[in-house]
Amino acid sequence: MANLSEPVLVLNANFAPINVCTTKRAILLMFSGKASLVLNGRGVIQAVTRVFPRPSIIRLGVMIKRPRPHVSFSKREIFRRDNYTCQYCGQHKKNLTVDHVLPRHLGGEHSWKNLVAACAACNHFKGGRTVQQANMRLLKQPVEPSSSAQYIFGKYVRENQEWEPFLQGW
Repeated sequence: MANLSEPVLVLNANFAPINVCTTKRAILLMFSGKASLVLNGRGVIQAVTRVFPRPSIIRLGVMIKRPRPHVSFSKREIFRRDNYTCQYCGQHKKNLTVDHVLPRHLGGEHSWKNLVAACAACNHFKGGRTVQQANMRLLKQPVEPSSSAQYIFGKYVRENQEWEPFLQGW
């Protein structure tokens, strides 16, 4: 049985990546004539009277004007930006927390440049102090992640290597 919830890369008419949808949605877009198949790297779906390609990448037939996508500011995205690694001790841990580099009570903002992933032990040790006061150091300075297609759709690339050429340069 085919998995109709697999991700499919949606390209605009100019081949710019704009979205990810499910296989079911992609087939409906193709069937209605709103999109065409660019790459079928997954075989076919056998219906009762017809065989449908299982798309990996589709392209819309009409150019869609929309603002450039940006990375949502969230706890999950901070962990992703920091590669699920504590920015103080460098260990991959499951119980990560978010730490304010400059604590809020000292004027620190709730922003990309002031939040890092930290394990519970390091976050507890640092407490409400600055990095210098706690005699700790950051592995890398926190910055807002790039809003490139490579980063935005990057979480899907490991399972969908065929998307790579379509994400580069956008």
